[in-house]
Amino acid sequence: MEVIVKLNSQTAGRDKLVRLLQYTSKFAWHYMQEKQHSKQSVDRLKDLEYTFSSFRKLLRLGRCLDVLYGALSSVQYPDLTLRITCTLSRIANALYLLADHILWFGRTGVLNINSAKWNQVANKYWLYSIVMNLVRDVYEILQIVKYETHNCIGLKRMGSPDYYRKPATDKLSVIKFVQEHKDVVIDTVKNGCDFFIPMSALGYIRLNPGTVGVLGVISSVAAIISLVDPFARLSPA
Repeated sequence: MEVIVKLNSQTAGRDKLVRLLQYTSKFAWHYMQEKQHSKQSVDRLKDLEYTFSSFRKLLRLGRCLDVLYGALSSVQYPDLTLRITCTLSRIANALYLLADHILWFGRTGVLNINSAKWNQVANKYWLYSIVMNLVRDVYEILQIVKYETHNCIGLKRMGSPDYYRKPATDKLSVIKFVQEHKDVVIDTVKNGCDFFIPMSALGYIRLNPGTVGVLGVISSVAAIISLVDPFARLSPA
């Protein structure tokens, strides 16, 4: 309960909680549809998913400016790879949020828009942002592997007995890696799951709503963990 209260007190935390409910609803209505439950029950869950989606759009209203402003700080990162991936990810995310804002105004009736077109635009920019995040995750993993390998080679040259208690230099222990680098692992899981959602929405791959719902639930849980646990938060974000 304390975790929920903490998350609910933050705009980002509230968004992730509602996102979890949104994708849970998507999985639930698809599951019920497959099991041939009543159309009324399925439609009720579809409406619930739509409501959660609209509420999230309202919560994010104006955030495109915050994200775009954040890109100004990432262009100063000393590491070239982080500078490029973080900056491009934030710019793409800002454009995604801008398209998302337009969709929200369309839903409220303030603007008369082509929802299908703007959904495509939003998903394309979201996909660009996720791809940049995944490139950054791969880079972080390669840096860790390089560092661990270098340490193993150093121990071997010194004849340290610690070297012989370690796994082979080309095989890192998965459990140890997760424990020591959970920020990278959680961020990779989150982005890896999110990657398939816009891919499916854009028609590049075919996933049923239930699978999309499961992927959304996993990425939402990963995002919540990174908000609750500072050690599970990849920095710079």
